[in-house]
Amino acid sequence: MPTAIAVTSPDLVLPPPDRQTPPAAVLHPASKQHTLDHSLAEMHTLLEQHGYVIVLYPASLPARAVHRLHTVRSLLESDRIALLRLDLPPLGLAMLALQLRQLALCDFSPGVLASAARLLSHYIYAGALLGSVTKLDRVPVSLTSHAKSWVPGSQFAVLATPQPHLVKISGGNGQGGTLEGPGFGTQLLIAKGQLQSDWVTSHLAPAWKVQGVGEARLPAESTRWWATGRLVEFAAAIPDISMLYQLVSSVKREDCHWCGLELIGDRCGFCAAPLLAREQRGARARGPGVGPGAGSGTGARELSPATRALATPRPRRAIGP
Repeated sequence: MPTAIAVTSPDLVLPPPDRQTPPAAVLHPASKQHTLDHSLAEMHTLLEQHGYVIVLYPASLPARAVHRLHTVRSLLESDRIALLRLDLPPLGLAMLALQLRQLALCDFSPGVLASAARLLSHYIYAGALLGSVTKLDRVPVSLTSHAKSWVPGSQFAVLATPQPHLVKISGGNGQGGTLEGPGFGTQLLIAKGQLQSDWVTSHLAPAWKVQGVGEARLPAESTRWWATGRLVEFAAAIPDISMLYQLVSSVKREDCHWCGLELIGDRCGFCAAPLLAREQRGARARGPGVGPGAGSGTGARELSPATRALATPRPRRAIGP
């Protein structure tokens, strides 16, 4: 079975473009109905079925949910779980999850696949058309834009990644500034909230010369991420799996000095250890320890007998410096 790609909400799962693309695993949020025991059993099942699990979650995820993820990883004492916090807006994160699901069928190792998430996120152009930016804190907003946000009919086109940018859009005709788009072929996906506007399809899509436009359900997390429900979220990404494969495979691979997994870029996706400087590689021996980002598991509740069996320590490699 390919490496499992997991997300924290069903809204972050996009339909696959073909029958070969594996589904994403959806992790249930912490609640009275879904206890720590349930979360441990859920993750243990994924590990047994897939070997490795890569969890993508947005930066806006509530602290309680983030703590649950790290607690589960710590109690299972597994170096086969990657927890990747991403600053992508929810719709952009959903597109990244779909790309990783497609690449999971290729010959990439789990370590390369996990570290590829950071690489591919730089090629996703994600933003939104907003009716207000008064509470927006994830993209720099000037005092002038804050003031204009109180004017009835005001709309703002905001690009969050890869480079933050905000422009004012005139209400009726959709005229105003432009957002710099990708210099490569992309497919545009839109998700409509409470804002009634066709600016994304009538102005942005032609300006970006996208290869196609699709529509998805607005993720529940989008309202929190953009600090308003009056929005139309959009994301443009590379749809061609062969181009994604070429992009990832063209990057030099290294072995993580701590957990031993392959990686691309400057940080391991599983243990979060940074890539050593060239002169240090091969000179430092690995030693026992707890990996950065592994979590302390503080505050874990009493486990059921069945769950304690899942959390029983077993021989493993160290997962951090």
